[in-house]
Formats: sequence, C-alpha cells, structure tokens
Amino acid sequence: MSTSSRKIAVVTGASAGIGAVYADRLAKRGYDLVLVARRAERLQSLAASIAKTHGVNVEPLVADLATEAGQARVEQVLSSNPAVSVLVNNAGIARLAPLAGSPLQDSLSQVSLNIMALTRLTHAVLPGMKSRNEGLIINVASVLAVHSLPISSVYSGSKAFVLAFSRGLQQELADTGVKVQVVLPAATATELWDQSGVPLAALASESVMATDDMVDAALSAFDQGETISWPSVADTTLFERFEAARIALFAATQTGKVAPHLLPA
Repeated sequence: MSTSSRKIAVVTGASAGIGAVYADRLAKRGYDLVLVARRAERLQSLAASIAKTHGVNVEPLVADLATEAGQARVEQVLSSNPAVSVLVNNAGIARLAPLAGSPLQDSLSQVSLNIMALTRLTHAVLPGMKSRNEGLIINVASVLAVHSLPISSVYSGSKAFVLAFSRGLQQELADTGVKVQVVLPAATATELWDQSGVPLAALASESVMATDDMVDAALSAFDQGETISWPSVADTTLFERFEAARIALFAATQTGKVAPHLLPA
C-alpha cells in the first residue's frame, strides 16, 4: 500500500466510465487512490495516467467484486488501512430485460455486485471511519431507484436498496463526522450499456449525460451539502415535494388500525 501521508480514496468500478472520472477528480483534490476493477490492463494504464497527471500515488487493485474472493480482497484493504477516508461504491451492472425468460444468473449477478459488494465494503470501511470520526462514502445509485420499467425489475430493485441503505446510514451517522452521499444519475454515457441489453444508441441522445458532467455535478452537489444528489434534475422543488409526500405517507401508516376502506363489509 501507499506510504504517502495523504488520505486515500478507494474507487470501485474504476477502470472506465463514472469510476474513472471519480478517480481523476479525487486525485485532483489531492487524494492518493486505490482503484478497484476487474480489467488489469485498463486499470494499470489509468493508474499510471492519473499518477502522472496529478502527482499522487495510485494503486491498482484487480478484483472482481461480483465474487466472494474479490469482495474479501477489497474488504481487507478497507478495514486495515487507516488512511482510507473516502469510499466510492460505484461498481455495478445492469441487465435490462423482462424477468420471465431471463437467465437466473443475470439477476443474481446484479444482486451480488449492486447490493452485496456495496454492503460488504461499507461494513468494512465504516468502523475505522467512525473511530476516526471522519470519512465519506459515496454510493452510486440510479434514478431507477424510484422508478421501475418492465425490463428493470432487478436493476431498479438493487438501486432502490442503495438509496434506502444510504438514507439509513445518513440517519445513523448524523451526529458523526462521517458523511454519506447517494448519487442518482439518469442515463449516462458509460460502458454499462454495452452488456445491459439496451444499447446506448437506442436512447434519445438529448437524455444522455456526459460522464464527466455527471461526476462533476455530483461532487458539486456534495460541496453544497446535498447528501442525495440528482445530477440532471434542475427543479429542486420536485425532490422537496417527493420527500414531503414520502414523510406524510409513512406517518399515515402509524395508526395501528386497518384503513376504513379495507374493513370487512
């Protein structure tokens, strides 16, 4: 591991797309990096480029986070290195197709990477952050966390987990120096689409955000205190109304009584 005195940011899914941009931007902010991805050659090339550009230490860590061995390897780094002060849980996959007729493995792989890996890595890094009373966890979700399509039941469910998980952590850590931001991008120009079943070219070009713009917006949102970031939503009152309705709906459940229209006739 790095012997630098700088703090370390660990970025998963870092060999391309959103993860690669987070790596660049965090290095620009002065962090040393541990970059996690499956593709060794691309990861090593990116690490060398960022180190040269920003003058920071960058360690590539080749691990497949869809596997037990890969998750355990990254867990060890997160739980044992006190210099880790940022974790970007970005690694994820999408398999967009109706559930009926889809291979079971497509569903399980989304659950393993989008939910299991994110949860395990957060478990690994959190005790150290809490003991130091300092740290940042960025969880990359999706706008499909609040909207399901006929082809996105598992993907939307996995990203809904990321949103709910992040919100719970935010409440848990509210009185500490550990921060959690959850980012909900809409369509973003990344390689995720290549294996998703829906090619990027099938989307309306005006609906797709550049990857650099998405990450820069999410980091700007964090700098402005937004712990739940919607990079493409211009009207912030929409989320305020969504939150008000969500809170009112939850409060309405706390009666201990059956709703009158559901009582036996």
